[in-house]
Amino acid sequence: MNGIEEEQTAFEIGVVVPKRNEEENEDFDCVKVLVDEFRKVGLFVERVQGVADEFIKLAAPLETLGRAAAELQLKKRTHIGMDLQFEWEEVKAFVRQPDGSLFSWCERFHCYQHIIYGIVNKSKSAVTLKFDGKEFRWEVGEYLVPKLESVCFIKQVFPLHDEMKRKKLLKCWALNWWDLTDQPIDEIYSYFGTKIAIYFAFLGMYTRWMLFPAAFAIALQLIDFGSLQLLVLPIFFIGIILWAVMFSQFWKRKNSALLARWQINYSVGVDPGNKLMGMEWSSLQSPVDLIRKWGTDKTNDKEVYQRNEWFGRLMRFRNDVMVILSIIFLQLPFELAYAHLYEVIESDVMKFGLTAVYLFAIQHFTRIGGKISVRLIKNENNETAEKRADSLVYKVFGLYFMQTYIGVFYHALLHRNFLTLRQVLIQRLLVSEVLENLLENSLPYLKYSYKKYRVRKKKRREKGSSTGKIQFSSRVEKEYLKPSYTASIGEELEDGLFDDCLELALQFGMIMMFACAFPLAFAFAALNNITEMRTDALKLLAMFKRPVPRAATTIGAWLNIFQEGKWSIEPGLAIILVIEHLLLLIKFGFSRIVPEEPAWVRANRVKNATQAQDMCSKQLLRTISDGKMMFGKVKEKERKIEERDL
Repeated sequence: MNGIEEEQTAFEIGVVVPKRNEEENEDFDCVKVLVDEFRKVGLFVERVQGVADEFIKLAAPLETLGRAAAELQLKKRTHIGMDLQFEWEEVKAFVRQPDGSLFSWCERFHCYQHIIYGIVNKSKSAVTLKFDGKEFRWEVGEYLVPKLESVCFIKQVFPLHDEMKRKKLLKCWALNWWDLTDQPIDEIYSYFGTKIAIYFAFLGMYTRWMLFPAAFAIALQLIDFGSLQLLVLPIFFIGIILWAVMFSQFWKRKNSALLARWQINYSVGVDPGNKLMGMEWSSLQSPVDLIRKWGTDKTNDKEVYQRNEWFGRLMRFRNDVMVILSIIFLQLPFELAYAHLYEVIESDVMKFGLTAVYLFAIQHFTRIGGKISVRLIKNENNETAEKRADSLVYKVFGLYFMQTYIGVFYHALLHRNFLTLRQVLIQRLLVSEVLENLLENSLPYLKYSYKKYRVRKKKRREKGSSTGKIQFSSRVEKEYLKPSYTASIGEELEDGLFDDCLELALQFGMIMMFACAFPLAFAFAALNNITEMRTDALKLLAMFKRPVPRAATTIGAWLNIFQEGKWSIEPGLAIILVIEHLLLLIKFGFSRIVPEEPAWVRANRVKNATQAQDMCSKQLLRTISDGKMMFGKVKEKERKIEERDL
C-alpha cells in the first residue's frame, strides 16, 4: 500500500435501519443488499441489533479514504507548503495531521459521505429490494442510500463517537477543572473538527484575558479609594477599552497560528468567487464537475450571472429591512413595556419574578424570530455557506441585542438611576446565565430520557406485556437516542455553536457597555465562562451525538460583533454619532445592493485559476514524491557507509 503505515481503523459512521423479522427471506433483503454494497466499496461493516432498530457501523481503511479523497479532488498541504489536489499514488507528498493521521476528521467525514452516498446501481437491470412485505425498485444509475432514505427505510446516518478518544477527552478536558482555562485544543480539533476547536480556543483565550479586569473589578469593590474613586472608575473604563482592542488583535494572531498548525488554508470557505451558476463548492469539494457544467456560451452565462447576482442582492436588502422594521415595531414596544413596569413596581421580589417571567417569554419569541430569519436567508442566494451563516448571525443578533439591552438602556438613559441600573444588571447577569446553563445541560438529558421511554413503551406494546426491564445494551443505540447538536433556531444553516457564541457575544456587550455601572460583572462573567468551558465539553462528549464536522477558519461574523462592542456613547457626541451612523448606514445599504465586482468576472477568474492549478498539480506531486524518495535513498546509502566504516 505504497509503503504507508496503515492507521488504526475505528467505526466512525452509524446507519439506522428497521429491524428485520426472523421469518423474512434474506434474498434481496434491503439490509443485506445495503451491507453487501458497503463492503463492495471497501468499508468495514458491523451489524448491531438494538431494542427497536438495527444499526450498521461503518469504518474505512486508509486506502479507501484515500481513493475517495482523490475522487473528491480534496486539497491538502504538501511538504513544500502548497495545497494541491490529493492523489493516492503520491500520498508521500502530503503532510500529516498533528495527531499523525493522514486526514482530519472533517476530511474523513466528507470522504465517508462521498463513499456512502455514491453507491449506484451499475448493473444492467433494476434490482427489487424487499423489506417487511414491501418492495422497492432500485433503478439502473440510481443512488442507493438516497433511495432508501426517500422511502424512510434508512432512518439516519450519523457520526459515531470513538470511545477511546472520548474517554481520554473526558479525563483531560471536560472533567479537568484544575486547569481552569487550559484546554487540549489539538485533540479537540482532531476529534470534533475545525469550527468547534476554534470556538473553544476563543472561549479559553477570552476567559483567560478576562481574569485581569475581573481582578481589577474585585479590587475596586473591596478597596475604598475615597476621593480618588471618581478618578479610578474612568481609568478602569479606559483600561477596559484598551483590553478589548488588544484582545481582538491577539486573538487574530492566535487564530492564524492555529490554522497554520492545522494546515488549513485561509481561503477555505471565504473565496468570493467559489460559486458557479448557483452551485457552491469548498475545499472539500471538487470544482471540476461544476466547471464542466459551465457552458461555452459566454454571453448567456453573463446574463444568468447578472440576473442571479442582482436578485440575490435585492433579496438580502429586503430581508434586512424586514428584520429592522420588525425590531422597531414589534419587539421595541414589548421591551419598553417591560422596562417601564420594572421601574413602577416597588417590591424587589416582584421585580425579580417579573424578570424571570420576561426572560422565559422573550426567549421563546426571539427564537421564533430566529426561525423566521432562517427561512428568509434561504432566498438570499448567498455565495457560500459561511456567508449564509454570517447573514443569519447579524439578523438574529439584532433581535437578541434588542431583547437583552433595551431595558438596560431605558434605565441608564431615561431614568438615570444608578442603583436601579446596577440592580437590573445583577439580575440580568445572574438570572439569564443561570437559566441558560440550566436549560443547556438539562434539556439534552431530558430529551434522551424521553426517547428511551418511548422506545421502551413501544417495545412493551409490541410484546403485549407491561412488565419486564428493557435494557439498551449497545453503545451505538444509546448514541442514536441522544439529541443532535443543533441550534435552537433550527439546524438548517447552523449547529449548536450558534447558541454558545450568541451567549458570549451578549455577555461581552453587557460587561463592556456597562462596565462602570457594575465592574464586578467581569468577575461574574469569568466565573461563568470557566464553568461554561467544562459544561460545554461535557455536553459534546456525553449528552449529544458526535457533531457533524464543519469547515471554518474563524468564528465568522461573531468576531465583527465582538469588535463593535468596543465603543461607548457620550451625551455630547450624540449629534455627531447620529449623523455619522446615518452616513454609514447609507454606505452599508448601497454596498449591500451594488456589488464591487460582477459575479461572472469572479467566476471566470476562479475557473481559470482552478484549471491552471489542476494542470500543474499532478506533475508537482510527482516531483515532491520523487524528491522524498531520492532523499530517503541518499540517507540510506549514508547510513550503510557509516556502518561499513565502523
